[in-house]
Amino acid sequence: MKRIATYFKAAAVIAAAFVHQAHAEEIAAPLGDAANGEKIFRKCASCHAVGAGAKNKVGPQLNGIFGRTAGTVEGARYSKGLVREGKNGLVWDYEHLDAYLDNPKALVSDTRMNFRGLKEEQDRHDVLAYLRQFSDSPQDIPEAQPTALSKEVELPAEVLAIVGDPAYGEYLSSECSTCHQRNGSDQGIPSVTGWPTEDFVVAMHAYKKKIRPHPVMQMMAGRLSDEEIAALAAYFADLGD
Repeated sequence: MKRIATYFKAAAVIAAAFVHQAHAEEIAAPLGDAANGEKIFRKCASCHAVGAGAKNKVGPQLNGIFGRTAGTVEGARYSKGLVREGKNGLVWDYEHLDAYLDNPKALVSDTRMNFRGLKEEQDRHDVLAYLRQFSDSPQDIPEAQPTALSKEVELPAEVLAIVGDPAYGEYLSSECSTCHQRNGSDQGIPSVTGWPTEDFVVAMHAYKKKIRPHPVMQMMAGRLSDEEIAALAAYFADLGD
């Protein structure tokens, strides 16, 4: 019995060593082309600086962005929405940075960042590989594993294709309108009036999957079916017309 126990202990140690080595190799694996990312970053450079001596511009400087709580760079001008999301727990890990670069307003609805997003996945990976060089300890960022790369939320095409019924959405909207004002006012809480339907659907599913951090919205979205989310999206989109 002692021999068997010793054998299993040795096997466990060897297995753990292989897992650790594989994990280390994943961390070391390149995430994107940083040199190409530097070129793509020129689109961002009018508002953001990074590197030695970087200072806030229209947007915050991006040194040390990985692992930073959203809306916390001293002296930077942020939208109330981004500060709010930071207080709700939004941290700039690889997943959320990728989602923000893909569609800023789908992740933070009332962000001041008027940027349409980088729709090519590889372009986002290249930019993040470039920015990762300016983190304090980039080799220690677990979110940088290639296996962790994902958009804010991946939805099947059939979910995005659901055509919502605005009348049903109006019926469902009573709980939403206790906070979100139908007239589009964003006083105290972001407006969802006039949102593109796909942005609304993606945002609600991100709450449903608990990728977006707001606990009340997570609870509300978690009670909605795909059809109900589509109906609400159609209703609030029509309000903006």
